[in-house]
Amino acid sequence: MEFNHIPVLLGACVTGLAIRPDGTYVDCTAGSGGHSSAIAERLSEKGRLISLDRDPDAVKAATERLSRFPNATVIHRNYSELDKVLGELGIEAVDGILMDLGVSSYQLDEGSRGFSYHTDAPLDMRMSKTGMSAADIVNTFDEQQLAKIIFEYGEEKFSRRIAANIVAARQTAPIETTLQLADIVRDSVPQKARREKNPCKKTFQAIRIAVNCEFDHLSEGLDKAFASLKPNGRLAVITFHSLEDRIVKQRFAGWCRGCICPPDFPVCVCGRKPEGELINRKPIEADEEELKGNNRARSAKLRIIERRAEI
Repeated sequence: MEFNHIPVLLGACVTGLAIRPDGTYVDCTAGSGGHSSAIAERLSEKGRLISLDRDPDAVKAATERLSRFPNATVIHRNYSELDKVLGELGIEAVDGILMDLGVSSYQLDEGSRGFSYHTDAPLDMRMSKTGMSAADIVNTFDEQQLAKIIFEYGEEKFSRRIAANIVAARQTAPIETTLQLADIVRDSVPQKARREKNPCKKTFQAIRIAVNCEFDHLSEGLDKAFASLKPNGRLAVITFHSLEDRIVKQRFAGWCRGCICPPDFPVCVCGRKPEGELINRKPIEADEEELKGNNRARSAKLRIIERRAEI
C-alpha cells in the first residue's frame, strides 16, 4: 500500500507557524510529507526544512514527495532526538517546529502493521518496525502490568477484566494476531458497551502507546523542541486524544508561567519570567468543511506556543 496520509489542520498549522521564507523549520512527524510540503513551498532558497520520522515507510514516502525541494532534508530519527539531529546538522536554533502526533492513516489502513482491530494481522504496532512488539507485551507482561497499561493509556474502565482474560487466553496458546486480541477484548466487556461503540479502540490505543513509548518520547520531544526555538520561534502540536493533549497543555502552561513564589509573599523574590506565550488560548479544531473530507480530523486539537524574546 502507498503511504498516504491527509494532513490535518494544514491551513491552521501553516498560519500558526508564521513561516518566514528564509527561516529554518522542523517537521518532527513527516508522515507522507503533507505538512512538510506546505512548509517547504513557503520557503525561499535561503530557507530550510528538516523532516523527521521514526517510521521507515514514512521516511521513504516523505523523501520522494519532498525531492522537488532542494532545501528539504528527510531524516530517519525519533523527534525525541531532535537536539542531536540539529547538532549533527550544525543548526543552533530554528524558527518553527511542528509535531503531528498519533498514528497515520497509512499505519491504520495497512493491516500488516498490526495497528487496526478491523484486519487480521500479526500483533505488531511498532512505528519504527524495531524493538518490542504488541505481541511481546500481550504475551509477557503480567496481569497487573497489562491492567495498568490499559487503564492509564486507554482510560478503559474494564481494564482489569480485559487483562485477566488476556492472561487466561495466552495460557492455552500465544496471542499472535490483532483479531485474536480483539475477540478477547469484546468478550471482556458487557453487551451494552459493545453496542455503544467498538470496545477494542481503547485497549489497542493503550497497547500501541506502550509499544512505542509515546508519552516518554512526547515529554522529551516537547522539551527539546521548545529549547531549540529561536526567540519568537513557534512550536505547533497536533494531538488526537485527551491524554497526549493534557501533556502538551500542561507543558505549554509551565513555559508560560512567571512567578512561582508562594501566594502569601508580598512581592516576587524568585524573579522567574515566562519563557513562552500561547498563540491560541483554546485548541484549534477542524471545521465542518475539513471533517467532510477527513473524518480522522474529528479529534484533532492544535496548540501553538511562541518562545518569548526576553528570556
